[in-house]
Parts: sequence; C-alpha cells; structure tokens
Amino acid sequence: MRFLEFFAANIRNPNTRRAYARAAGDFLNWCFGHGVRDLDEIAPLHVAGWVEELGHSLSAPTVKLRLAAVRNLFDWLVVGQIIPFNPASSVRGPAHSARTGRTPVLEAEEARALLDAIDISTEAGLRDRALIGLMVYSFARIGAALAMKREDVFVQGRRHWLRLHEKGGKRHEMPCHHLLEEYLLAYIEGCDLADDKVPLFRTISRETKRLSETPLSQPDAHAMVRRRAKAAGIATRIGNHSFRATGITTYLKNGGTLENAAAMANHSSTRTTQIYDRRRDEISLAEVERVRI
Repeated sequence: MRFLEFFAANIRNPNTRRAYARAAGDFLNWCFGHGVRDLDEIAPLHVAGWVEELGHSLSAPTVKLRLAAVRNLFDWLVVGQIIPFNPASSVRGPAHSARTGRTPVLEAEEARALLDAIDISTEAGLRDRALIGLMVYSFARIGAALAMKREDVFVQGRRHWLRLHEKGGKRHEMPCHHLLEEYLLAYIEGCDLADDKVPLFRTISRETKRLSETPLSQPDAHAMVRRRAKAAGIATRIGNHSFRATGITTYLKNGGTLENAAAMANHSSTRTTQIYDRRRDEISLAEVERVRI
C-alpha cells in the first residue's frame, strides 16, 4: 500500500508519475533477475550495478532521472517504516552538465514551410496548424497545450488571449500572436467548437474524419508532428518540444530579451530559458566552416 501511495498520493504530475513508475519497475525487475527477493535485501551495490548497466544504453540525463526516481521511492518507504534505510541515497549518478538543450530546433523558414504545407481544407488540418502554431508562437509545452479547453481561448481588451495550465498547477495567460489568433479562430469556427468545457484539441474519428470527443494525447501529437514534418520535406527529427525551442530561439534572434522570453515561457529562471536559446549553433557552424583544406 505504501508503494502505491508513493505514486497516487505523493506525485501529482502524470508525466512524472509515468516516468517514476517506469524507473521503479525497471529497477525492481533488475533486482529480481539478480536474485534479490525482498526489499530489505537491496543494498547500495545493487543500485550502483543497475545504474552502471543503464549507462551503457541510456543518456546521462535519463540515468540520473531514473536514479532520482528510485531514490525518492526508497525515501518514501523509509519514512513509512517499510525499510530501515535508503540503499540509493549513497549512490552517485553519472556526471552531466548542459548549457544548451538537445531538442532539435527548426529554422524560422522551416517552421513557416511546415505551417504552410498543412492542408487546412479538413478538420485535421485546421487542428494541426492551430496546435503547432500554438506551440511556436506562445512557447507552450505540449502538455499545457493539450490540457486546454475551448474556454482557454478568450477575448480581453479586444484581443484574444490564451490560458495555459502549466506544470505545478501554475496558470499562465498571455496575448495571442496575430497569426496564432488567425489559426485558432479558423480552427474553432471551422470545427464548430461552441462548448466552452470541451477539450480544445481532440482526435479525429476514423469513420467520420471529423473531431471526436477524445482528447488528443502526447503520443498522438508526436506522431502528427513527425507526419507533418515528413510531408513538408523537413529532415530534422523534430518532436513536440521542438516548437517551444524554435519559438524561443526565433524570438531572441529578432531582438527579444531573455527576461521577456522567460516570462512568456513561464520559466522561473532565465537559466532555464538559456537552455532553449540555440543561437550559438549558428556561430559554431560558421566557425567550423573556417577550416578550409
């Protein structure tokens, strides 16, 4: 029961819950495969061995995330007096320091080509353009975008605004870019989204080829993004998060300030925003091309 409470009562974010459950299951299966049959038998050596094996196939950030999940789980079990000590507390994860993110970023021209290539004669096309445009022009996380309801696009001061429900229960409101406003209104009117309480972005019914009542999931959105990118002739392996980084980088290239970018992205620190700033990539490429043989 204490194990289940860790995920049900202690973790509220569904993405964190899913990642931590995957890590816990992987570690406990690893222990079982190495002859450990009871929680009391798990020692720091087991945790260190598991981390070492993970390092051969996963990136350092992923290994650190999984170690943090197991460490937090055992802390919870210790507090609940299930086990006497935390075997993961003394285990160190791999060293990792990142100044820039690894998320693939599009050039402004590529993002424009992707949006223009979408056929908006169908409800699927109107939805996809609105969703991609939302992530580019508002720097919205995919989770916040998919959590929106129709009422989260509203009028204030003769302009349309967005209401995003971000991580940690934070509510973030910002005005629409004029192109995003165009995309959202075309989608809302074209698909007749009149009910304020319905999810804004939903799946397409296979039978009717129209919007269903089922909310669009992150894997569905990722598949859509990859499909649209391929149709637009974009070779970069982009994902849902690429548009957030693309929007922030483009904003900064056009003279925007890091402080305002952090506010628009709802970052608590500009250090987080700097990870999304990929302007240095162009400098690096220009310097590499100086090597002429």
